[in-house]
Amino acid sequence: MNKLARQAVVMGVGMTKFGKQSNRSIKDLAREATWKAIKDAGVSPRDIQVIYCGNSMEGLLSGQEDVRGQVVMKDIGFAGIPIINTPNACGSSSTAFREAWLAIASGLYDVALAVGFEKLYINDTAKVNRALASATDLEIEGNMGAFLPGLYAMEAKRYMFETGCTKEQFAKITVKNHKNGCLNPYAQIQQELTVEEVLNSKMVASPITLYMCSPIGDGAAAAILCSERVAAQYKANSVMIAGIGMTSGGYPEIGLNRNMPTATQLAAREAFEMAGIGPEDVDFAEIHNAFSPAEFIYFEELGFCQKGEAPRYLEEGKTQINGTIPINTSGGLESKGHPVGATGLAMIHEAVIQLRRQAGPRQVNSPRVGLVQNGGGSIGGDAAIMCVHLLTK
Repeated sequence: MNKLARQAVVMGVGMTKFGKQSNRSIKDLAREATWKAIKDAGVSPRDIQVIYCGNSMEGLLSGQEDVRGQVVMKDIGFAGIPIINTPNACGSSSTAFREAWLAIASGLYDVALAVGFEKLYINDTAKVNRALASATDLEIEGNMGAFLPGLYAMEAKRYMFETGCTKEQFAKITVKNHKNGCLNPYAQIQQELTVEEVLNSKMVASPITLYMCSPIGDGAAAAILCSERVAAQYKANSVMIAGIGMTSGGYPEIGLNRNMPTATQLAAREAFEMAGIGPEDVDFAEIHNAFSPAEFIYFEELGFCQKGEAPRYLEEGKTQINGTIPINTSGGLESKGHPVGATGLAMIHEAVIQLRRQAGPRQVNSPRVGLVQNGGGSIGGDAAIMCVHLLTK
């Protein structure tokens, strides 16, 4: 990979509360997140030179298939600048963030806005699930019944077989994250759970129960990115983007060869090499646990421990907020929520406020390096898109 021209930073972030918001439009949600990010950065809207918009499902749910970003940004007051749409399943706004970073780091622009927005709650669960199934190869997967809950469940079953992990340990992930979510004012579900309540909730795809699943909801998140020079002019409380890795999965081979690197491993390798650090340098991480068992699997693939050791890290309290490597201080996707087009930037939001020491009761101890892992879709047994971001302060 070629060396980038200059360093890019996050100067401002903003997000809405996640949840079922039937009285709010997608334009209204995006407006709130965008203006919060602008205010946090302290920039003028006129300073923004380019906008990247992450949204995944709006075309299938409302019919606004094209120019979604332009429609939403027009309503907020932006026009006459490049507005680029980055639909990429659950990784849509992580993709927007990456493209905004590249625009700044290449020297093409000085100030960029990345925004993600999604409205999944339309009182028609079947329609939403059909839309979400489009994040697979419909011809041979989604339309044949190979859908995300079942795919995650098969991965969880394999993980149990290979490591001896139990469903009770999966449930403890949910318990931890719901406890964290109760400390996050933006979280969709702010309710503590017990292991028994998690295991006794409705079975979705064994061993995954209802409370191990991320909920359907609405929300938006945004970030202002700029060069270090611009950030210095504004005296912003900025956070450095140390490295970003992005890849697609190793399909179709990964379904046959379990020893080849996964998309998470490939993206993490790229991000760590770019940043010049390793997993041992990371102080906390936001991990894409759309279903609770994924937290163990991704934790290991990111290099935080060896295969099969993630349950022990949880049992020993190492992944708690006050642990040695806190995971999903925001509450994770199953508590914070997962309006898919907004998820990646909401994870960035959590990392930024943690590094700024602004996370209140869920603040981790003296963080310097945060990791965000956000992926989307599934093709041939691996993620269709995977992003790993490393942020430092």
